[in-house]
Amino acid sequence: MSNKVILVVLDGLNYQVAHDCMGYLNGLIEQHRATLYQLQCELPSMSRPLYECILTGVRPVDSGIVNNNIVRLSRHESIFSLAKSQGKVTAAAAYHWVSELYNRAPYDAVRDRMTHDETLNIQHGAFYHWDHYPDEALFLDAEYLRRTYDPDFLLIHPMNIDDMGHKHGLDSRQYRNSARGADIYLSNYLDQWLAEGYQVLVTSDHGMNNDLSHGGILPEERDVPLFVMGDQFSHVGCDVKQTELCGVVCQLLSLEHSKPMTKGLLC
Repeated sequence: MSNKVILVVLDGLNYQVAHDCMGYLNGLIEQHRATLYQLQCELPSMSRPLYECILTGVRPVDSGIVNNNIVRLSRHESIFSLAKSQGKVTAAAAYHWVSELYNRAPYDAVRDRMTHDETLNIQHGAFYHWDHYPDEALFLDAEYLRRTYDPDFLLIHPMNIDDMGHKHGLDSRQYRNSARGADIYLSNYLDQWLAEGYQVLVTSDHGMNNDLSHGGILPEERDVPLFVMGDQFSHVGCDVKQTELCGVVCQLLSLEHSKPMTKGLLC
């Protein structure tokens, strides 16, 4: 099995809001073309620690990336490093913390915002450092990378849902409408991605609360969605852990790895 993979991490997206507001993705579910799982994120329910968790399979308390202010390279094998070392092409349109974890730290906007370097773990990157950077622009960045460099693994990581949560809270029209917006942007690309053989996962790092924050153990902070689309997924009920997403992606990419994975998620 050898497939290309697109991993979309919609920052700050709560499970229930994804379930209730993302009509296109739910339409695919109704037509048996996608499956939605509920995951519980690891702790602390914060962004940088959970980027590391999703991309390496290592819990924050074990990775040492335990808050957003730790600026250093990851000390663990990631999807990017494994793919690059085994001859795959990697790309990311993502927040600059991803660049700091897997390419170079600290981030230098002039040097790193547009990255094209075959020696780096993320060989082709379009990174941003504004939380309000439009999701629409981020998806365009990602599609440019996909069409231009034909990556085997592409990470797409927009920030507007999280930004609206921090400004207006979980129970706000702004937060819900930002999730609806991401759903619309995905609808512009998903059919083409699937037609070109990509396996697609859409998930989140953490949720949001009504204190305009996250980081703790409340279900609204920890419960996140995982939508999967593609013919290599089983589309049957199973218990998926956030620490197993890295292994699932590595398996889809046919990489040699020792990461934990949810076998029931795949055919």
